[in-house]
Amino acid sequence: MSAPVRDVAIVAFAQSDHRRRTDDLSEVEMVMPVLHDVLRRTGLKASDIGFTCSGSSDYLAGRAFSFTMALDGVGAWPPISESHVETDGAWALYEAWVKLLTGEADTALVYSYGKSSPGSVRDVLTRQLDPYYLAPLWPDSVALAALQARALIDAGGTDEAALAALAARRRADAAANPHAQVTGARPQGDHVVAPLRTGDCPPVGDGAAAVILAAGDRARELCARPAWIRGMDHRIEAHALGVRDLTDSPSTRLAAERAGAFERPVDTAELHAPFTSQEVILTRALGLGDEVRINPSGGALAANPVMAAGLIRLGEAAAAVHRGDSDRALAHATSGPCLQQNLVAVLEGEPHVR
Repeated sequence: MSAPVRDVAIVAFAQSDHRRRTDDLSEVEMVMPVLHDVLRRTGLKASDIGFTCSGSSDYLAGRAFSFTMALDGVGAWPPISESHVETDGAWALYEAWVKLLTGEADTALVYSYGKSSPGSVRDVLTRQLDPYYLAPLWPDSVALAALQARALIDAGGTDEAALAALAARRRADAAANPHAQVTGARPQGDHVVAPLRTGDCPPVGDGAAAVILAAGDRARELCARPAWIRGMDHRIEAHALGVRDLTDSPSTRLAAERAGAFERPVDTAELHAPFTSQEVILTRALGLGDEVRINPSGGALAANPVMAAGLIRLGEAAAAVHRGDSDRALAHATSGPCLQQNLVAVLEGEPHVR
């Protein structure tokens, strides 16, 4: 017997101020203010939440089961219904969305966090690679993104000048984002790994984010204009980079199709594109034209806390709906090298009452 269909919405979003280093804070101390903020926005208490799901990485924390320590920030006594995904919090949101669709809960708290500052995140991310052929070579995340950018340039999809202009636009957009780590006009700088320059790459930093989901009339009680999740899907590319066309993202296109993104135009898109070349690829894969506001928050080029940046894209898209700045928004999250895994969600607000 199939589960009943329910309307589920993001009703609140909060994030930390993203910083280059948070040596003075533990993961719990970084997460707690964000959790308090998102609960305050709805008037809910932790005991009112039906399901809690988090996203983080033990590799970043440097210890096993580090997410259990972060639960101290939530308060796990009396016992709560809780889960965790070892990836970006966008996938934790997906799990919570499915939980609410089944009717097992009416509200959910989703949070994610990452501290990239303690070590070399470029090297840590090599552990995502194929363990037999690629990982032993230690190609870091920027080098792999540069291979993708070079393939895109060689295919005539962009050039370094266009990437520099894109980077300047995103950092200018971030000037209006009080949580962004880097904002305003910046020189592109030298090549980090050619053809990618400093301005084409995301900042390394620490941060956290949280959202609250609610179903049906409960969502309307908690938020003046809920961001209804009309569809969400995630797909994955082949693990081996050598069998993929790095200049395209068919998994993003398929996820968008299954989420209903192509049924009607969107007016806003928050794309999880840590590198300028990846925003070009995603924009083309999703068929986004000039009429769509892309990454008005500045995107991952302005703040890229690993394991939280994807959830932030969903939160920023929802916040635009909450404010009335967007009626139909697309949110995208990615994980893995060269846009390997991709999640797409479509969010809508109820019509404005005039």
